[in-house]
Amino acid sequence: MQCQLSNLCKIVEPAVEKLQSVALLFVRLILAYGFYEPAKMKWNDIGSVAEWFASMGLPMPTLQAYLAATTEASGVVLLTLGLFTRLISIPLMVVMLVAITLVHLPNGFQSGNNGFEIPLYYFIMLFVLLTHGAGNLSFDRLLFKRKEA
Repeated sequence: MQCQLSNLCKIVEPAVEKLQSVALLFVRLILAYGFYEPAKMKWNDIGSVAEWFASMGLPMPTLQAYLAATTEASGVVLLTLGLFTRLISIPLMVVMLVAITLVHLPNGFQSGNNGFEIPLYYFIMLFVLLTHGAGNLSFDRLLFKRKEA
């Protein structure tokens, strides 16, 4: 039985490894899509976002609003292209940690209650991109010629 499983693994593993870049592409595109609406909403009414940030006690709320909006908008573009993926993952992870801590944590885990479930999933997907890179289907691969997963 073990021998048969070993043979099966030898067949399946190389095929699955070839899908790693496709999986990383899907993660990037899902994240980019997820950041699109929040970024657009922030840029459409940055003043209200700054007021909201001020109401939560954030220092320099206008600057923070612009930083969050710029980070999210940059994330949409860079994640879609797979360009500077590891680099943009870091500030996006910070945005998710702030969102979890200040907005979602008091509501519990469930996303239906505005809990931290979705931002946590985004954080984890960003962590995967930080540690694994954008994959071979990316501008990172084309520009930097480093073989990714």
